[in-house]
Amino acid sequence: MHYTLALLFSLLQLLTVCTAAPLSVEVVKMKSKVKWMAEQLVVRLNKDFQVPDGLTIDQTAYDLNGPASIVTILEGYNSLISDSFDGVSQVKFEISSLAGYLDHWRQGHCSVQPSKPSLPERLQELQSRKEFIHTVSMEALMRVKEFLSLLLKNLDHLETC
Repeated sequence: MHYTLALLFSLLQLLTVCTAAPLSVEVVKMKSKVKWMAEQLVVRLNKDFQVPDGLTIDQTAYDLNGPASIVTILEGYNSLISDSFDGVSQVKFEISSLAGYLDHWRQGHCSVQPSKPSLPERLQELQSRKEFIHTVSMEALMRVKEFLSLLLKNLDHLETC
């Protein structure tokens, strides 16, 4: 009985290794485009928006469980950035473009659509404080920059549906 189980386990392991597909060209292209878009956005955020004196941004734990969670976080922060905030329209457009690209890619390449990912605690807290438009907008901008920097260091999370 133990030999049969060991043999079956070995065959299963061999089958898994043999059928593991290398990164498809589509995944490589997607990761490359996301990397480029995120880098451009970080450059724009660094150039156009500085953290005002007195605003501290504590570290937030982000759950990078594939494109669905990334899109949810980007869209959540983007919705908090006031359109009346100076020089923000291009940034909001680029955040929307990145989120839209990832969402479109996910819908076309992920057979299983995950349930709606949960929002990070700090994003939920900011959403409840929308009446402080400029403070919330500035923090959302800084958190997008922080999130994109994390994403750029963890592009492999894009491969997970």
